[in-house]
Formats: sequence, C-alpha cells, structure tokens
Amino acid sequence: MANMQEAKTRAEFEDLLGKSGPRLTVVHFQASWAPQCDLMNEVMVELAKEQADATFVKLEAEAVPEVSEKYTVTSVPTFVLFKGGAQVDRLDGANAPELTKKVRRLAASSGAPDPPESSGGAPSDLNERLKKLVNAAPCMLFMKGTAQEPRCGFSRQIVALLRERNVAFSTFDILSDDEVRQGLKTFSNWPTYPQLYSKGELVGGLDVVKEMAESGELDGVLPEAPSLERRLKETINLGPVVLFMKGNREEVRCGFSRQIVEILNGAGVDYQTFDILSDEEIRQGLKTYSNWPTYPQLYVKGELVGGLDIVKELRESGELESVLRGGS
Repeated sequence: MANMQEAKTRAEFEDLLGKSGPRLTVVHFQASWAPQCDLMNEVMVELAKEQADATFVKLEAEAVPEVSEKYTVTSVPTFVLFKGGAQVDRLDGANAPELTKKVRRLAASSGAPDPPESSGGAPSDLNERLKKLVNAAPCMLFMKGTAQEPRCGFSRQIVALLRERNVAFSTFDILSDDEVRQGLKTFSNWPTYPQLYSKGELVGGLDVVKEMAESGELDGVLPEAPSLERRLKETINLGPVVLFMKGNREEVRCGFSRQIVEILNGAGVDYQTFDILSDEEIRQGLKTYSNWPTYPQLYVKGELVGGLDIVKELRESGELESVLRGGS
C-alpha cells in the first residue's frame, strides 16, 4: 500500500516527513514485542485504505531513540500526527476509536495546521475533554511527567508537598498531549504548570499551593485521603477482572506482566489494569491484603485468582475463560 511506510532510521523518518508536504502524516511509534502495537497496525492499514491522501508511518520506538526522545515518546503505542512537517496532535495508547476520530478530523481539514480559536476559548469538544480530565479524580495534578518521574523542578516540588501531607492524587502528564497542555491554560485561565485541581475546581500552581500549605488552608481544600484498606477494596473492584502488574496493558514493564497480559488478551475477556509501580502504598499493602507476596496478581469479582503460574495452569487446564467470565 503506497501510503503505508516504515522508517527504520532518523534519516528515513525525516525524509518521509519532508516529502509529505501539507498532507497528514500519522507516525506510529511501536515495539515489535507489544501485541497492542500489532492490533493498532491493523487499524492503520484500514485507515490508510480510507484516507488515500494521508501517509501512515511505522517506526520502532526503541530502534530510533533520538526521534522518540524528540517527540517525548515514553510508551508504546504512541501516535504523533503531522501536517506540513509540524506536529498537530498525538495519541498515547491503543485507542482505535480515538485514533480514527483524530485522523478523520485532520484529514478533512485544510492542508495547513489548524489556526488557534479566534474567540480565545477552547473548542467545545476539547472543553468537554478537559472537564472530564479535571474531574477524573477528586484531586488531579496536571504536571510535566508523572508522580514517579517528574520532569521539571516545579512539578517535583508540588508532588513532594502533596506526598508529605498524604494526599491521594492522580496526575496527567501535559507533555504527553499538546492539545490538553495548551487548552487547559485557557480553560483554567492559568498560564503555567503544574496546576492542581480539587473536586473539579482549580486550586492553583506551586506558589499558591505552598502558600495555602503554610497558612493551613490546603488541608481544608483537598479531599481527605481514604484509608489503605478502603483504597485496596476500591482498587480490586475497579472492574469485574483486575490485573495488578508492573506497567499497564499498553506499556508493560516486566516479563512476567507481559506474559500474563498476552494470556488475558488471548482469552478475549475485557479487564482493567493497575500499575503497582505508580503507587507504593498499594504495591506494599496489597501483598498483605491478598497474602500473596509477588506481582502480577489477578482478581476476579474482588477475589484473588493468583499470579502468573496460577493463570498459566488455568489456561492449560482449559478453566481460565470460565474463571474470567465468572467476573463479567
């Protein structure tokens, strides 16, 4: 297929991008070991048939690290969308409907990147997305990087401040999504990052949070942290089938987790994942709660099934799908 390409070096990538002109170019940063990348490549093939004027490029993220670093690719699959050689959008993770939506929207627009909204406000669909994000958890921190790997000094300071006060919070890496990064500035009328939200309302940036902490106001603004036992019960019931692992199904971070993800993907049952590397309290607490000292751990309907060895045995005996579907 003429508009499906593969770039194996930085020079090949830059050459493809340079030749694309004003057309839409979709670059899939992938990994050959990740089954979710194979699935998204199938989506790319279908989109390439539909959008004959767009160019679709596969690039092995780990083989061309300088390109991955330039576009802040920290997990696979990641899709970066270009027009006229300039990045206009991106998508992190294996989300076929969202990729299709973005490709169709950008392919239907003019050859040049979309200009900023003249009204000064974010587009309505972006506003809806931002409303969902700021309400995604009782306490949301929009920062550079993650709580485990802050990527600027201000973000590092605010994470440390929240942890000192035992605040339960979720984060969004604004470096992973330029649309959110720029749109939230207008949405919140706050031009810098980090930004802290509590119950959907902006608290402020680092300086404001520091002042409120010093005056004693911060504790009254932020939601009270739930007990560990309550957190564990809520987490193991995130869905009918929940896998506690290192990383997530889009970005697996150990061999044992990768094996169990492949088994579950093959079983054809939907499941939720929880990255135990993202929350040390959950990581340590669940070992005692489940009386199971290692990860990954698989739960069905709030009950522990076991780790990788147990899941392998269930698959070999033909019982796995029955056990998993008991949770649906």
